[in-house]
Amino acid sequence: MTSKNIETTLIGAGRGKRYTQGSVNPVTQRASSLVFESVAAKKHATAQRAHGELFYGRRGTLTHFALQDAMVELEGGAGCVLYPCGAAAVSNAILSFVGAGDHLLMTGSVYEPTQDFCSHILGRMNVTTTYFDPLIGAGIAELIQPNTRVVFLESPGSITMEVQDIPAMVQAIRAVAPEVVIMIDNTWAAGVLFKALDFDIDISIQAGTKYIIGHSDYMLGTAVANRRCWEQLREYSYLMGQMVDADTAYMASRGLRTLGVRLKQHERGSLEVANWLATRPEVAVINHPALPGCKGHEFYRRDFSGCNGLFSFVLKERLNEAQLADYLDNFSHFSMAYSWGGYESLILANQPEELEAIRPAGGVDFSGTLVRLHIGLENVEDLIADLAAGFDRIANAR
Repeated sequence: MTSKNIETTLIGAGRGKRYTQGSVNPVTQRASSLVFESVAAKKHATAQRAHGELFYGRRGTLTHFALQDAMVELEGGAGCVLYPCGAAAVSNAILSFVGAGDHLLMTGSVYEPTQDFCSHILGRMNVTTTYFDPLIGAGIAELIQPNTRVVFLESPGSITMEVQDIPAMVQAIRAVAPEVVIMIDNTWAAGVLFKALDFDIDISIQAGTKYIIGHSDYMLGTAVANRRCWEQLREYSYLMGQMVDADTAYMASRGLRTLGVRLKQHERGSLEVANWLATRPEVAVINHPALPGCKGHEFYRRDFSGCNGLFSFVLKERLNEAQLADYLDNFSHFSMAYSWGGYESLILANQPEELEAIRPAGGVDFSGTLVRLHIGLENVEDLIADLAAGFDRIANAR
């Protein structure tokens, strides 16, 4: 029975006897062909191939079914599709519900590869995309067109961390176009800090590469759908060849067991670092959903159960190329890398003009260099000392 406490659910989800077969963890079942003992067994597997019966490796093995069941239990959906990465989850979820001549509404602060998919792939298919201000709220209803098929949300927004008023947006969309499919990139919340399907969102998408895997060594995408959208998402994703290997599915299931404690540590560290940054004279703005200065902070307080290690801040000055290289190249505990969600701390920077180029619904409202941090599981005092040394490098380079 599912517990109301997420920590308990994370330990037990997807660990039924069928999947563990006497061990603690689900078995790792690697298979392409799955053998039928009789014609009757083959007919049964064929009829039940979409409902957790062993049929063919691309449909999944017990290892995949265990992870899918766990994700459904965590996010409260009707089913879960697994993808080889988060970008595949986003693109294939959208492709499952749009066709030539359709229209897509996309949040303006969405992950850059999602924008590129809309421009370079959907554009060639004659699917048009309209980007909207992530803080538009109920005003999104005015952007719905007769051919709008999908509204895509991401909250908090990529890099600049705006938190959207999801209830107001969903209610407004449903009032004018109840048939529209509403999706959200729910990676920041790891599927547990914001329960998207409880807010009448149809599909919750994650890059499981990040907090679910948690160790920066496997790639995974997930999409949990409600009953209305599940069958179409499942079958269209299957037809497009989407799957993951059994070892990745196993590692994701294992990552779930420590997700709760890792998130709490990431939260504690990020809040401590963000509050320290707020005291620094070099910093203009802290984009941390849990702090009042972040856009949409009131919606975070209302709708989220906690935060993680990812946030950004804006410097009061725009660093020149030499300053920025000296700043980023010499950290001891922060590494430069794409992605996030592992145990390690990361740092990247964007100039305002770079962000303006990927904000099609409007420019940026700051002129300083933006720095994005992922606070890992290191000692927070060490991380703060590392960041302080970075500020010293900026000062010395003047």
